[in-house]
Amino acid sequence: MHYVSTRAAKAAASQAPQQFSDILLGGLAPDGGLYLPAEYPQVTGAELDAWRKLSYADLAFEILKKFATDIPEADLKKLTKKTYTADVYRNVRKGEKNADITPLRVLEKDGDKTLILQALSNGPTLAFKDMAMQLLGNLFEYTLAKDGAELNIFGATSGDTGSAAEYAMRGKKGIRVFMLSPHKKMSAFQTAQMFSLQDPNIFNIAVEGVFDDCQDLVKAVSNDLPFKAAQKIGTVNSINWARVVAQVVYYFRGYLAATTDNTQKVSFTVPSGNFGNICAGHIARMMGLPIDRLVAATNENDVLDEFFRTGVYRVRKSAETFHTSSPSMDISKASNFERFIYDLVGRDPERVRALFHKVETQGGFDLSGKPGSDGDEFKLVSNYGFSSGKSTHKDRLDTIRDVQDDFDITIDTHTADGIKVARQYMAPGVPMIVLETALAAKFNETILDALGVDAERPAGFEDIESLPQKFIVMPADVAQMQAYIAANTGL
Repeated sequence: MHYVSTRAAKAAASQAPQQFSDILLGGLAPDGGLYLPAEYPQVTGAELDAWRKLSYADLAFEILKKFATDIPEADLKKLTKKTYTADVYRNVRKGEKNADITPLRVLEKDGDKTLILQALSNGPTLAFKDMAMQLLGNLFEYTLAKDGAELNIFGATSGDTGSAAEYAMRGKKGIRVFMLSPHKKMSAFQTAQMFSLQDPNIFNIAVEGVFDDCQDLVKAVSNDLPFKAAQKIGTVNSINWARVVAQVVYYFRGYLAATTDNTQKVSFTVPSGNFGNICAGHIARMMGLPIDRLVAATNENDVLDEFFRTGVYRVRKSAETFHTSSPSMDISKASNFERFIYDLVGRDPERVRALFHKVETQGGFDLSGKPGSDGDEFKLVSNYGFSSGKSTHKDRLDTIRDVQDDFDITIDTHTADGIKVARQYMAPGVPMIVLETALAAKFNETILDALGVDAERPAGFEDIESLPQKFIVMPADVAQMQAYIAANTGL
């Protein structure tokens, strides 16, 4: 399996092909694009039938071996077995081991319309990011150990990626983590999860700004190729291909658990800010998984909803980005969106380069086909199954109350956005699966507002906000950030 950049120039065709291990430790391609397979591997009906009987770890192996063809299969199987265990992914609600890893729960059944919640928050940091990050930590350690190499991870988080990365990488030999987050714009629980870590290889940096400022810093440093090479910079943000492909697995798992044969289809609704989670669903669908709709659920920062309604992709400036009660989606520039646009425009890298140059210089592009627009590919979006919707703070509160009253389940604010939007797209005979984002305890301020009581705390997290915190505050300045990284790597 070879990989290409979404912005690869024609001359790049003569360069050495990239394999999975070649791109594992990095993020952006040298040309500023994102990596994708040269072609998507296809899944047969016979494979789907066989996979219905597999454990999550074995399913992950079967899917990942289609993408990581340069890793010996015996090694890859050991890595998935090590990652996806009932001890790591405990049923934190009940304090017991969780053999299913990502169990489904039917929320609503109205005639032949079904709404299902897929639990993805049973990992160490209580968020879906653990599903990929735990594997990434093991893959990084495996790859670095072969060469006796080091890696300095430089990433940005709006709340959950950071803690998932830090918990996956803490204590890993040869790895340091420099994690940016928007200063005072995460929940108290999210902040404490990250900043309370005292491990010497973990560096938390609170940036004066919003998440998009943090993300821009990561891209700027990644695009400084001499600095990136000298400081051995890698990334765990969702621009990292291995993270995206690890998330593909739970789409297959959800489909196989919700159906009995391969003639059936399902839809997925995905709370979406940076387009990484739902991008994995797009890849699963391109592989042949019978997905009907992929519904992107946004909050008040509705850049993605606007595109899927109108064909206009218009990023917002920091001052236009709302700080909401689903803060992990307070994003106005979706980094992974470029991967979908690459497919939408016929995998034309020159076109992608031109469109995203407009994003950087003019703030967006227009594929609606109207006079003066940049193209007319919006008419093709339905071929890829995408729909979208928007949720507000009031919607979140109402949905949290509804789900608690009707099903005795306390959901987090992002999952509430997903359920609210999912209800607009439920169709007869096609189960709608909402991907859970995090446990409610991570956003207790809003749960208390909605329900009048605190969210239940899993064991071990009862008093996390009172723990000592280690972090520094810095402006959104590339030169200062590079100086800080260099001073703490010893390279």
